[in-house]
Amino acid sequence: MRPTPQMDRRRLLGGAGALGLAGLGGCATQSAGAAGPMRAASSIYPPLAPIRASLDRVFDVTVCLRPFRAAGPRLETERVGDRVVVHNYGHGGSGWSLSWGSAAIAVRMAMASSPTEIAVLGCGALGLTSALVAQRAGAKVTIYARDFLPETRSSRATGSFTPDSRIALTDKVAPSFAAQWEEMARTTFKTFRSYLGLPGAPVEWADHYFLSDAAPGSRTVPEPPGSLDFASFGGLIRDIYPPPTLLPAGSTPFPSAFVRRSSQLMFNIADYGHTLMTDFLLAGGRVERREFHAPSELAALKEKVMINCPGYAARALWKDESIVPVRGQIAWLVPQPEVNYGVFYNGVNTVPRRDGIVLQMLDGGDMRGYGDDHEVVDQDEAKTAVGRIASLYARFGGAGA
Repeated sequence: MRPTPQMDRRRLLGGAGALGLAGLGGCATQSAGAAGPMRAASSIYPPLAPIRASLDRVFDVTVCLRPFRAAGPRLETERVGDRVVVHNYGHGGSGWSLSWGSAAIAVRMAMASSPTEIAVLGCGALGLTSALVAQRAGAKVTIYARDFLPETRSSRATGSFTPDSRIALTDKVAPSFAAQWEEMARTTFKTFRSYLGLPGAPVEWADHYFLSDAAPGSRTVPEPPGSLDFASFGGLIRDIYPPPTLLPAGSTPFPSAFVRRSSQLMFNIADYGHTLMTDFLLAGGRVERREFHAPSELAALKEKVMINCPGYAARALWKDESIVPVRGQIAWLVPQPEVNYGVFYNGVNTVPRRDGIVLQMLDGGDMRGYGDDHEVVDQDEAKTAVGRIASLYARFGGAGA
């Protein structure tokens, strides 16, 4: 695999002192202003409304297990009796972000024998996109799933375009994977663009601000003991996924010494998932609620070709112990239509979705949640995330509302 620059996730979480893990000690603060959009005295960027981070605005806390595979996603064909099964799972934290490109590869494999009907197993990010791509390839498609999208782990994702988030380990992935990853990332990005501007804003752009008291490029937080070398391929798509830009001092209401900004694609999963399912059904697709306990049960389906998209459930159903759980938790704040930007501060990432403002703890880097299969909500983690963001807006250009 050719060397590539370390991309946003690790550079943001580690290369700049975790971009905020050092806290706000010693930062200059600005005088309080009226509630509502704030602008620093010398601001040259749009006004920013404060996030109202408080425990009484948390309406839900959700946990997701992301299916990480050291060798990268499983995209291969297997015969189970007289059935052809194309596996499409194990994308770590990049399921939505690689979904369309991964689906295109899986459908090419599935259509090799020119079937008229295809079964898709699973109704999450990979299942829905695989079903739609198979329809567009001319197949009649039925989705079989125990859980529909609102019930799946995919529905608990942050909703950000993060195509190389815990996608593989550098020393375990095949040399050819970098090119395959680039194909998946570019295909997905291009397809996301076709959903921009639609009613409900299923996909939209949002600015994201990365705050730190440590100069970009410095390291103030050491890697946790036993850290793994997660593969980073973002340098292959710099033209569509550029790194954050350092902003002039005093140009934003944020009190941190260094502020970087990037524009990122964001998908509002409630609207986006509804749009995908509607498109699938309008094109003649069928959905059947069905749970499988062993691969042998696939013989009961009428379709001879199927695309297997079970996500983390593949560990149990297919006895695939190469899948490692990576736990992630989100605290959901009541949405604020006036907040149209995200923030990374003091180890907490926020995403301003239409269905709620996402708060996710990310300190600890890629090792956070690695190997942890507990899906029980950690209330202390949620309180810490809310508290850190609340402390930021107590020092924002004016007091938060």
